[in-house]
Amino acid sequence: MRRAVTCAVLCAILAACGGPDALSRQAAARNAPFAVDPGRDGVDGLLVGHRLLAAGEDELALKAYLRAASEQGINADVLSALGSANLHLGRLNQAEQLLRKSIEMDPSFVPAVNNLGVVLMEQGRTAEAKLVFQQAFALDSGATESIRQNLRGAIAKSEATVYTEEEEQHEFSLVRRGQGQYVLLSQL
Repeated sequence: MRRAVTCAVLCAILAACGGPDALSRQAAARNAPFAVDPGRDGVDGLLVGHRLLAAGEDELALKAYLRAASEQGINADVLSALGSANLHLGRLNQAEQLLRKSIEMDPSFVPAVNNLGVVLMEQGRTAEAKLVFQQAFALDSGATESIRQNLRGAIAKSEATVYTEEEEQHEFSLVRRGQGQYVLLSQL
């Protein structure tokens, strides 16, 4: 008998508490977390990724770009964005592969071409980077200042590299051999 009374009391208490749907609509709205409105389109993952990359949040930008890839599919813009995020994260080989695939899909996509040049410069492949920057400059018709600066930097670095390589190969020293006579010696 005692068990029956205890069971009846517990059932009454549980019935009074109600389930998760027992809250009033006002209380449910007040306590509900912010949610996505299924009737509206979400913010574009590429736009979010670009903003995060500009803010220095490289990992979050990469995740936003991956979300854009899942929503839009793989296209030149998404591959270029993924390559840019990997470039910012220092993953140069991954960035190069993604940017090359982006250029294969759309050879006239200037941001991908420019970013490939940046990757090549970071890898120390100055001569190839110079050619890629020239291609980006031609595709852009010289309209973007950053592409012009990248091309100038690649040209200057490639010319400086050629000059220093020649200089390092031939070290000369001037030695005096008597009165008014000098001999130029090299270590070849």
